[in-house]
Amino acid sequence: MDDENDNHGSIPLEIDDALQLARDTIQRFKGKRIVLLIIAVVFIFVFAWTCWFTVQPEETGIVQRFGKVMRSADPGLHFKMPFGIETVKLVPTARVLKEEFGFRTVSSTPGEKTRYDSSDSFKDESLMLTGDLNVIDVQWIIQYRIEDPVRYLFHVRNTPKTIRDTSEAIMRRAVGNRLGSDVLTTGRVAVATEAKMEIQKVLNEYDTGVRLVTVELQDVTPPDTVKPAFNEVNESRQDKEQTINKAQERANREIPKARGVAAQSISEAEGYALERVNRAEGEATRFSAILAEYKGAPTVTRRRLYLEAMNRFLKGMKQLYIFDKDQKAMVPTFSLESSGQIRTAKPAERVQP
Repeated sequence: MDDENDNHGSIPLEIDDALQLARDTIQRFKGKRIVLLIIAVVFIFVFAWTCWFTVQPEETGIVQRFGKVMRSADPGLHFKMPFGIETVKLVPTARVLKEEFGFRTVSSTPGEKTRYDSSDSFKDESLMLTGDLNVIDVQWIIQYRIEDPVRYLFHVRNTPKTIRDTSEAIMRRAVGNRLGSDVLTTGRVAVATEAKMEIQKVLNEYDTGVRLVTVELQDVTPPDTVKPAFNEVNESRQDKEQTINKAQERANREIPKARGVAAQSISEAEGYALERVNRAEGEATRFSAILAEYKGAPTVTRRRLYLEAMNRFLKGMKQLYIFDKDQKAMVPTFSLESSGQIRTAKPAERVQP
């Protein structure tokens, strides 16, 4: 009887175990299902997140598959192989990039004044030795554009640093080949032009895919310790230039005036000489004509010449006085004025022979 009771009592225990085992199995299956569901959601999310990319309007996308360049992507939305099989590098090909030497731009907010930092921490870039062994502080910038993003990314390691090092080396050589006074005053444009050509030449040889837009000297000054001496030299040069300009101004005023006076004197002399020559030639011609007439009729010609001479002589007289040594009384005079009246000379007008 006891064995039977034991058998009847063990059956519920086995059913409970089976039910518990079934519940545990279902629970474990549900847990794995949740894990699998989570894994699937993560997989889908990663797949969706890594299969597309966006290129901004001023950029160009370079797509690599396991490191090999496959294609380039223009601005817009594009798709690629997910899970890192293909990666994208964005290069700002439509933007002008800038490198600054001797200073840094701190703030360039539109509508506000741009602020720069030109502290001593950048003096290693800007202090240069000139051809006359003077030290000057040259601050400059270079602007460039990326024409070939593949060469820019993969032909040179750390292309921006290469551009900076090349620019600094060439600028130092360009400044070192000139006098400090030239770089400070009139030679700035020539230095920038020469540096631009040399930098572009080196970057082309390195195959960087970069084209320079401009090289510009921003500020060229002597070091702070020698600025007073440089200012005195500049003031002396300015005084010299001012004196030269004043002298040149006076020369430009006086020389043309003197040339005009000289030209006027020469013209007057030439006119006087021409007049005298023409008069002499006319008188000679007239004398030759009178001589010919005199040879033909000497008496008549002599009398005519006498009358013409007397006519010219008497033409300028206003009164005519006639004196006779035998006359004792007052002598009547004949007036040559317009009235034509005869008047008697006063005693004071009488002349004794």
